[in-house]
Amino acid sequence: MLVGGALAVVALATTACASGETAPTSSNDPAKVSGQIVWADYGGPTNEAFQEVFFAPFTEETGVEVVATTLAASVQYQMLEGEEGDYDTMMTGMAEVVLYSDNLVALPESVPRSDQLSPDVAEYTIATPIIGYAQGYLASTFPDGGPQTWADFWDTETYPGKRAVPGEYSDFMFEAALLADGVAPDDLYPLDLDRATAKLDELKPDMVFYTEYPQVQQLLSAGGASIAFSPNGQFAALKNAGLDVTVSWDQALVEANPFVVPSSAKNPSATFALAEFLADPELQAEFSRRTNYGPSSSAAFEYLSDDEIAALPNAPEHTEIIWADADNRAELYDEMNDRYTEWLTS
Repeated sequence: MLVGGALAVVALATTACASGETAPTSSNDPAKVSGQIVWADYGGPTNEAFQEVFFAPFTEETGVEVVATTLAASVQYQMLEGEEGDYDTMMTGMAEVVLYSDNLVALPESVPRSDQLSPDVAEYTIATPIIGYAQGYLASTFPDGGPQTWADFWDTETYPGKRAVPGEYSDFMFEAALLADGVAPDDLYPLDLDRATAKLDELKPDMVFYTEYPQVQQLLSAGGASIAFSPNGQFAALKNAGLDVTVSWDQALVEANPFVVPSSAKNPSATFALAEFLADPELQAEFSRRTNYGPSSSAAFEYLSDDEIAALPNAPEHTEIIWADADNRAELYDEMNDRYTEWLTS
């Protein structure tokens, strides 16, 4: 089954992907690659899981070092635009894949594609964990039961305390605001940014902003916020640290969070050799076990227990989640960024 907003992105992605870069014809055989791979993401426990689950065995087998660095938006976007940069592969969003596929390298045939994305989008993505943007809180904060819906997230009388929300990128705050305002999931897209911004205004006095995802853990554990809107992996990190955390999957926004190979990457052959490791379903299962991010291969579920699957955004039982519409988000890409930045500074 195609998920991750896949059906929504097919029409736009088919046009955008048609002229993308072709993968190098040189062999991606692990025995024949060399050099290093510069891998850019946001760090934290997710990066640690990538290093331990995937990078270490890859380096042991190939001798190729994977150098992890913190993703800089300026470098990310110049490479998406086709300019030079330092990264061989970098984390991005589904809307960026749709918009910038002309400047991405398509996967060679040797690299398995995700079976959870549209083929046209999967053609350009490696290491594609499935992320749930949800609300979470410490169970001790609301011993009698905490918020479940986005309307609850906005209800500071019933559920008092600060709300930790993104302070740089909008992520899916516009969607959360519209759902809190009573918009039905089937009517969520195309996004009404005027209505969403007005709803954000209502909660702004009770918001505290984070600019790096790991700050979510500190805000919740130290009492700086009672509830957080965040990628679900931050809640998993708190659970792994021994804290009792509740995550609400009710209308959580779910999206694949892909890594891509920009056309100006210096070592694509080695990167695609790494991509074959990243596609291994048993390794994906271990990554999901550690991070609570969902696997991009449905075969990975075979290596997970029922309880482990239940903690993942794309668990089959999570019928109440909402897959983000990458098509509409791509169309509104610049406007969403501009509107959220303007709202933050107003």
